[in-house]
Amino acid sequence: MIGSTKTTKCIELPGAAVDVVRIGAGPKLFMLHGGDGPAAAMPFADKLAESFEIIAPIHPGFAGSAIPDHFDDMQDLVFLYLDLIDALDLDDAIMMGFSFGGWIAAEIAVMSTARFSKIILVDSVGVKVGGREDRDIADIFATRPDELAKLMWHNPANAPNPADMTDGEQEIVQSNRVALALYTWQPYMHNPKLTHRLHRINVPTLVIWGESDRVVTLDYGRAFSSMIPGSEIVVIPRAGHSPQVEQPEIFVECVTTFAQ
Repeated sequence: MIGSTKTTKCIELPGAAVDVVRIGAGPKLFMLHGGDGPAAAMPFADKLAESFEIIAPIHPGFAGSAIPDHFDDMQDLVFLYLDLIDALDLDDAIMMGFSFGGWIAAEIAVMSTARFSKIILVDSVGVKVGGREDRDIADIFATRPDELAKLMWHNPANAPNPADMTDGEQEIVQSNRVALALYTWQPYMHNPKLTHRLHRINVPTLVIWGESDRVVTLDYGRAFSSMIPGSEIVVIPRAGHSPQVEQPEIFVECVTTFAQ
């Protein structure tokens, strides 16, 4: 549906409100964005909207939204979205999460997959795969921007350039980082218990990984996938932590093929 209408609605839930973007028509695709902010405006989403109805909540604290006073960790987001999924009355939907949005999706799925037919995790964080002293996930908060671009992107030139942003856009980027730190800092980017719960995911699951990702490496992705019974992993070449941005056509093909 090229040119399909995009709508945003604020949904009031117990203890919090969340903005939900909807675009496209077809099978429902519940899409959880990563730490770089809402993804529904990106070209890959427009292409997916030709085949799916994308339902994309904006995490509180991102894109200029407020963080509820009682929110202080990832579990607050997980339970907010459990309420949202009920409020939307989702049924037989596909749930897809990017990076820390993939972590949220995994946390939801280990609680219940009753409203979902399939799960897609894209370069997800959320688990510990190495030993106590191993650095499984790059410290994105302590890494210089130029070095972080090399970790996150196959081609660092694809990284957003702050010089091209307005002051307002730069403020939103910084507020997104504050929200991301709130949700993922303690412990850093993972739930130690999640590795012991992933066996509960009982619907077909696709793990998509950028071959050049150095925030969470391909070995991390393969280990993550191995913890989910029957999951398959697809590796996208010439892509880093955001394969949906660097290789959108291949990414969309992977999603649509799996959905069919």
